Amino acid sequence: MILLQAINIGKSFSANPVLSSINMVVQSGERVGLVGVNGAGKSTLLKIITGQMLQDEGEILKPKDVALGYLAQDSGLDTERTIWQEMMTAFEHFKEQEAELRALERQIADPEVIRNKNRHEKLMNAYSHQIENFKNRGGYQYEATTRSILHGMRFFPEDYDKPINRLSGGQKTRLALAKLLLVAPDILVLDEPTNYLDIETLSWLEKYLLSYPGALLVVSHDRYFLDSLVNIVYELERTHITRYVGNYTDYLIQKGERIEQQIKQFEKQQAEISKLEEFIQRNIVRASTTKRAQSRRKALEKMEVIERPLSELKKASFQFDIDKVSGNQVLTVQDVMVGYDNTPLARNLSFEITRGERVALLGPNGLGKSTLLKTITKQRSPLEGTIQYGSNVTIGFYDQEQENLNVNKQVLHELWDEYPTMQEKDIRTVLGNFLFSGDDVLKKIGELSGGERARVSLAKLMLQKANLLILDEPTNHLDLFSKEILEEALEDYPGTILFVSHDRYFLNKISTRILEMSPSGVLSYLGNYDYYVAKKEELEELNSPLLASSAGPSLAAETEENRRSNKEKFQQDKEQKKLERQRQRLIEELEGKIEQFEQQIAAIEAELCKPEVFQDHEQVLTLNQQLEEAKAELDACMEEWTDLQA
Repeated sequence: MILLQAINIGKSFSANPVLSSINMVVQSGERVGLVGVNGAGKSTLLKIITGQMLQDEGEILKPKDVALGYLAQDSGLDTERTIWQEMMTAFEHFKEQEAELRALERQIADPEVIRNKNRHEKLMNAYSHQIENFKNRGGYQYEATTRSILHGMRFFPEDYDKPINRLSGGQKTRLALAKLLLVAPDILVLDEPTNYLDIETLSWLEKYLLSYPGALLVVSHDRYFLDSLVNIVYELERTHITRYVGNYTDYLIQKGERIEQQIKQFEKQQAEISKLEEFIQRNIVRASTTKRAQSRRKALEKMEVIERPLSELKKASFQFDIDKVSGNQVLTVQDVMVGYDNTPLARNLSFEITRGERVALLGPNGLGKSTLLKTITKQRSPLEGTIQYGSNVTIGFYDQEQENLNVNKQVLHELWDEYPTMQEKDIRTVLGNFLFSGDDVLKKIGELSGGERARVSLAKLMLQKANLLILDEPTNHLDLFSKEILEEALEDYPGTILFVSHDRYFLNKISTRILEMSPSGVLSYLGNYDYYVAKKEELEELNSPLLASSAGPSLAAETEENRRSNKEKFQQDKEQKKLERQRQRLIEELEGKIEQFEQQIAAIEAELCKPEVFQDHEQVLTLNQQLEEAKAELDACMEEWTDLQA
């Protein structure tokens, strides 16, 4: 079934076309990814589809009964209500239905109504119908569902009473997404939903959306996310749109094949045209061959000429180099505590980095990863511990907040002021490699988009020629194609890299070692992101506190502090298996209780529908009280079951 259709959509800004003859369809069950470079018009198209913006041409068709939910890029909730109060606004229809049920119960229990058998029977029938409808729509589960989704978005019961207007921007965005998932529209439209999500939350969101009952239309620069989720890709390029079947990797393969085929068809036709033109020119004036030449001229005039395939869009082009080689031992962090104003975020941080390593630092948001990077780069002082740098180590730092950029400077002078001995043409050449050409270099930093600022920061970083790159979320704000260029540059970089990233594709391609940061230490995994995930699955059948509280030993081939003895590992594995068995037993017990409470609720509701019962208002009140108690017990079991499944 077609849920949404865009027909010949066109949109221009200041006479510059952004969208031209856009045609796309979203059908039931489809997971659609919309891709394209920054500025291609993806967000504009989503705003038109969701009615936030009017198109200049074309129309959007959607059945009246199809509900559409939209999460704009970097949008968030902002209200004085608490987290729980705001989430409950998604279920006003259940609240209204509950109020109607309570009113019906009061009427049913009224002695005058009981004496009027016909009226009493009608009310009981209406009550039975509404109870069944309430149950089928999830009226008994919506609070448990809310807790489950909030848990997935990293909000816990102790957070529920917090006013939303006191939360950070990232938390407000996650709450907006959580509420949209609770509303569960027929079409879920998401513009960069992975912003502000850590890897654990991203993984949860992917699993949730894979089983989402409605259709999905998403813009994302997260290739891992697109690969695992979407089955249709639309690419916006030079104001036009092209449809591909499959995930992001399938799209790349198909696009390459399509361009190759177009080039072959174009070249074949051009050769044919040249041959015809040559024959016409050679034979048109000769009496014996003029008719054949005229015939070929008519054939040439009727030929539908294939347009030259679009050449590839201009992409950034750069590479990182070093001025001098560092010593083999690049960085040693020993028993470091990081935090703000003597408030620790993480402690007992110990690890070493040697020349040539590409080390990724992972951990939940708010744990202090960026703070640790700023401490290593001497922008902050450690609360405890020491940081030692190897010989000849020079540090280049990429800050995700772009705090090293002066918003009042022009792009040209942002670089030139730091490298005054360079000639202007050389500065312009560097900026040209980062897609700043002509008058673009005279724009002020404050006028640039997030992606443009990121490219300026990368240009400055490249000119430093440092042999230790410390990168804080370097792929933020970069489109898919710019990320690929950055990956290529870092793969060829001869120095050492320590970086924080939530981009799992980027992590997989660049990292040679993973440092997993916790509030009480660091675990080291030798390998890329896929190895890290596989190793964690092998060593942690569940989130064992024994591992989470470890203060620094490596679980890979080498250790950060002390190698664990075989006996300790055996005991740990034994304890893990014991905990897992306990968890499984609890889950089974809870599932049994949930089934019992559901049967109890169904039995009470059936009892309430019996004529001999609803004539006895005291018995009706008693049964209603039992019903409420059973529902409360069911909700408690559902919440505990959800926590154990996390």
